[in-house]
Amino acid sequence: MKQVILGTAGHIDHGKTSLIRALTGIDTDRLKEEKLRGITIELGFAHMDLAGGERLGIVDVPGHEKFVKHMVAGATGIDLVALVIAADEGIMPQTREHMEICELLRVKKGLVVLTKTDLVDDPDWLEMVREDIIAFLKGTFLEGCEIMPVSAATGEGLDDLKKSLARLFAEIEPRSSDGPFRLPVDRVFSMRGFGTVITGTSISGRLQVGDPIVIYPSELKSKVRGLQVHGGDVAEVLPGQRTAVNLQGMERALIQRGDVLASAGALVSSSMIDIELELLKSAPRPLKHRAKIRFHSGTAEHLSTIILLDREELKAGERTFAQVRLDQPTAVLRGDRFVLRSYSPVQTIGGGTVLHPLPRKHKGSAKREAAKALEVLFNSTDSDIILWHLRDAGWAGLSESELRIRANVPQKFLERTLQQFTSTRKAVIFDKENRRLIHPDALEEIKTSIVEILADYHGRFPLKAGMPKEEIPALLAKTLDGKLYNFVLRQLAEADQVAQEMEVVRLASHKVALTKDEEVIREKIERLFKESGLQPPFFKDIAAKLPGTPKQHQEVLEWMLGKGVLVKTKEEIYFHASSTAELQGRLVAWLKEHGEISTTQFKEMTQASRKYTIPLLEYFDAQKVTIRVGEVRKLRGA
Repeated sequence: MKQVILGTAGHIDHGKTSLIRALTGIDTDRLKEEKLRGITIELGFAHMDLAGGERLGIVDVPGHEKFVKHMVAGATGIDLVALVIAADEGIMPQTREHMEICELLRVKKGLVVLTKTDLVDDPDWLEMVREDIIAFLKGTFLEGCEIMPVSAATGEGLDDLKKSLARLFAEIEPRSSDGPFRLPVDRVFSMRGFGTVITGTSISGRLQVGDPIVIYPSELKSKVRGLQVHGGDVAEVLPGQRTAVNLQGMERALIQRGDVLASAGALVSSSMIDIELELLKSAPRPLKHRAKIRFHSGTAEHLSTIILLDREELKAGERTFAQVRLDQPTAVLRGDRFVLRSYSPVQTIGGGTVLHPLPRKHKGSAKREAAKALEVLFNSTDSDIILWHLRDAGWAGLSESELRIRANVPQKFLERTLQQFTSTRKAVIFDKENRRLIHPDALEEIKTSIVEILADYHGRFPLKAGMPKEEIPALLAKTLDGKLYNFVLRQLAEADQVAQEMEVVRLASHKVALTKDEEVIREKIERLFKESGLQPPFFKDIAAKLPGTPKQHQEVLEWMLGKGVLVKTKEEIYFHASSTAELQGRLVAWLKEHGEISTTQFKEMTQASRKYTIPLLEYFDAQKVTIRVGEVRKLRGA
């Protein structure tokens, strides 16, 4: 069944609550203070059954200027507005402000209810009020709408009003239940035997009893214990329904008006939002860069700072792009409408559309570039917006779920679009398990950076086989996800640009070759170590007698170690590989015959000093030739 919410709007004491009571029999003023003062302070809720069997949900909002923030909260999620104007007073200040709020929130349909007609005997006065209303509505979404004269006291005009509401009900397009469930919280209370209950108007998705949910922005988790729509128990809630949700195991004090009840993973809390902003023509003064404002979105009000991206002030009637920096985090999605009210004195000054719910901070000279980017985001199609966010993410990439939150598109549309993008190489999946993607431009930047790092390394260390794999990410300009790093290396290897051998990476074109001078150094080093057998000299003593530079000596040494010509057993202790190989043969033969060998016996075998024998024993342990058992060594695996 189609769900439609009607919201009232209008000046204080113009009869909004009395009108709803006459239409539905429900008194929406529930607070003791409201009864005593005779004014609506908080949001009130009712419903009425139409002639065709449909049920129309109704939100009654306060008309007093002190409670406009409650009116903004109540206007969230309404499909129709009944602009209530008293026949004996006509258009008043809150009539204008409420109308501006409805326009800023993009309410699309409604009518004017001319109340208290029983108090006006002069037909000319009524006609003048009607003409004022027609002039007032010119250029608004209510231009040309019905103006319904009624009297809640006598009942005159109520039947005609019900028929008009039924016609408007039929014109409203049903809301889609695609996407995650969202419900901005407008009331929280506790009920004996039930626990915490929250109410609000569901704006998207479906919710069933037993579903897990999350309260944003606090990200507290709970489960749905029970659901009611218009006071009746239901198993499922659809978009556009006035809903009460009984939460399991949740403390009342942890939730407040302005929070959002949503499916797990549907939202992300943020203290910054990029927006398209329109300042009302009625704004009393320009909006200055870094001004303190009140940001209203959903049922929340947040004190915030407005960051204008391309100017120092925004004049009345102008439009621009900006960043809102909130004093407390909130949770919104692209396309959500908002209202801005001045910090002091408090009045409605503008509103607009959320463009990016999780932006980076814009500052300095980058602000103007950000404004240009937001212009593109504001005017793009949904598929282009998905690609925009992927490009904007750069080297970090984004998962499908992150893209859905940023772009706020239906899941099936996102899946089809990403499938098309990956097949045409507009997007690349680098982590199939977590469905993470990267824009091909960012991928090429990373590849180029890695190739440049390797080229520089080879230039500085031409005799090294390659660069340790774990050292490369630290030299990149930005942090790189581990899975993305391995993916890029695989891509480079498949393109024959790099080669990886164990934990060493090199350019595929890199070949280690000694120069004539380096070959002379190598020959002298090899001869000295080969002749010294198991009692080699320290390399620093050899280096002093070698031709060439210390850098060449070190590079040739590392080349010889890499090629296996020399063996390193301990810092500054190197042996020729033929010496250790010959010793290993004798050691294995001894152990096969005797079963074990002591340090003293091994020293006798080598005829070398202790400074060599201990490192040699530890070397054979490390090579898994021997294993130490107490004070002796045995053949590993024997």
